Amino acid sequence: MAAPVSRKLSNSFEGALAGGGDPATSPLYVFGPFLQLIVVAGVAAVTFGASIWLVVLTVAAVSAMYRLVMRWVTDGSGGSGLSEEEFGGWAVKVNAAITFIEYTLTFLVSMAAMVTFIADRFPVLNDTALFGIQYRTIVAILLSVLTGWLVNRGPKVSARVFGPATAGVLILLWAMIIASIVERYIPGGSLQGVPLVPRLDLAAFKPEYLFEFTLAGYARILALMTGIEVFANLVAAYEGKPEEKSRKAFGSLVIIMGTTSLTMLIVGPAILALSDVSVSHEVSVFTQTMDQLLPNPLPQIATLVSVLVLLSASAASAQGLQNLALGLKDRHYIPSVLGQRNRFDVANWPVWIEVAVVVFCFIFLGTKEETYLSIYAAGVFILLSMTGWATTKRLIRFLRAEFKGSSLAILIGVILAALLTTGATLIIFAERFTEGAWLYIPLILGLFIFFSYFRRRLGEPSHAMEELGKREEAFYGIGIPPGEGAPAPMLVDPATVEPLPASAISWSGLPAEIRKVMVTLDGSGFAERALPMAEAIGRTTGAAILLVSVLPGKGRPRSVSKSSSTDNTLSADQADKEAYLSAIAGRMKMAGLSADYTVVSGGVAESINVLMQESQADMLVMSTRGLSGMGRLLLGSTADTVVQFATRPVLLIRPEKLAPGQTPQLNKVVVALDGTSFSERILPFVKLL
Repeated sequence: MAAPVSRKLSNSFEGALAGGGDPATSPLYVFGPFLQLIVVAGVAAVTFGASIWLVVLTVAAVSAMYRLVMRWVTDGSGGSGLSEEEFGGWAVKVNAAITFIEYTLTFLVSMAAMVTFIADRFPVLNDTALFGIQYRTIVAILLSVLTGWLVNRGPKVSARVFGPATAGVLILLWAMIIASIVERYIPGGSLQGVPLVPRLDLAAFKPEYLFEFTLAGYARILALMTGIEVFANLVAAYEGKPEEKSRKAFGSLVIIMGTTSLTMLIVGPAILALSDVSVSHEVSVFTQTMDQLLPNPLPQIATLVSVLVLLSASAASAQGLQNLALGLKDRHYIPSVLGQRNRFDVANWPVWIEVAVVVFCFIFLGTKEETYLSIYAAGVFILLSMTGWATTKRLIRFLRAEFKGSSLAILIGVILAALLTTGATLIIFAERFTEGAWLYIPLILGLFIFFSYFRRRLGEPSHAMEELGKREEAFYGIGIPPGEGAPAPMLVDPATVEPLPASAISWSGLPAEIRKVMVTLDGSGFAERALPMAEAIGRTTGAAILLVSVLPGKGRPRSVSKSSSTDNTLSADQADKEAYLSAIAGRMKMAGLSADYTVVSGGVAESINVLMQESQADMLVMSTRGLSGMGRLLLGSTADTVVQFATRPVLLIRPEKLAPGQTPQLNKVVVALDGTSFSERILPFVKLL
């Protein structure tokens, strides 16, 4: 069987375009809240440079740390994968919770910043329309819904825009950098006398400035680092050997974060000198500076580019949420309906949930990006802190195994990065706690409980599904430009996969041969409603009936040995299950049927499917409540999960209208066929029924 095909990145610049949209746009909107704090207070001359240099130092330290992450983790799971390896299962759920929140906040901040740029050119959007809602809010809602609709039509839509838009914003930032330098040195330039980079005034660290302005300003521009973790996820998308992949991914990070850092250092003083904070509610400080530095019509073109890249960043966050949902579904952290693919082969439920949250926030909280920046940066730095300490833990383990002076020096640098990110996290929460950062506590706790509940309910997945889930969660499929096909590593041994039939093979017209029918029971009368159908099949075909109950547990599915009358170590649950199944099997035997029973331990859905294979059952019969999509979302569905992973026929009985003991009457059967011989495999079982 041919290996699956994926699109590969050939160089660092392609990777920068594929993953750099979010971090590359951050200089467009971080200066506004920062300058409003320090300019209005009259302390900009003292604290501006200190805050900027602190951010650049943080970028450098975190980037160096991610060089190690990219070397160690090359499967696309990035910093989250490293945290999971070092800290265990709780890190998976915390990372997933924060990532879900961050994707939604990326959509919010990018869409709000985009509407701000549009309103800079069309001030009428700041006026109030109906019910006290601004026109800009209506535009933001309409564009959010449109973005969700486009993303749910498949990844090609936004991928075609993502790379070119990121290239456009990189050109814009470098144009601003070059123009800022030129205006400093040409005669009569608007920036003569302005230093090339901000001056570091040590007075900014005095008590009267440190907490209220220097660190508070630092917290406001830390959103510059949002999206930096995507480059570790991109490692798996490059061509070459692991070391070459990690080198190219780090090159992509350097291109984007180097550009944003230079923008902060060189364009930042220009924004401080040329913009008027008092009118920033009408025209953003970045647009004000752009209009003065760039000749016409470049500012207008730059606004269009900014709008496109912010729109594509919103789309990319929605696609990232789709991938996250697919991965969490495969890993049994969410109900399967949330990861269900639509006809465009993408998970649409998570995107519409995200759009609904975004619309709610825009209506009740407004469309100013600074409203959401506090919790936006908070989540990023929680993830970066976890990655920093996971990296530290691994380096310490390496040093214990083999001490090297160079490794010790690297460890000191990584500890510095971990301390910087942890300190930044504490600063953000201390500075912006009452402005929204507190929301992270209940949100993470709630999502952690949600993920834990469904992991326990659905059980641990197979190794192949766990690995598939990790790869689907990765962000490396977003915005990758078209290229030549390249083989991707197989998740399972091809020898274990049943091949599809050749197109010339057709159904022979004979009914299926059923030798063993498996029935799942949980002790409820509802589950027993499947027994009459199983008994009818057994009488008609002479098939043996295997009754199965599952003891929910962790780990791989395993059969529980039947007890003897002298076995005193038997658990109460197992004893109850065995007595229950034994009574039903005995009743069937008295009716002339061949019946046996077994108890298995593990995840319910996975245990059922594994036992079907091991027992060589030809068919599974089980009851289902026939829940709607929303019902499955809220309550989960064992039957739904079993069907998704089953490799043998499953007959679901919905018995609400049947009397106890009544066998369902099959007067008419609807069979879905698509013209292939593969779809015709169901026909022998239909004829049997």
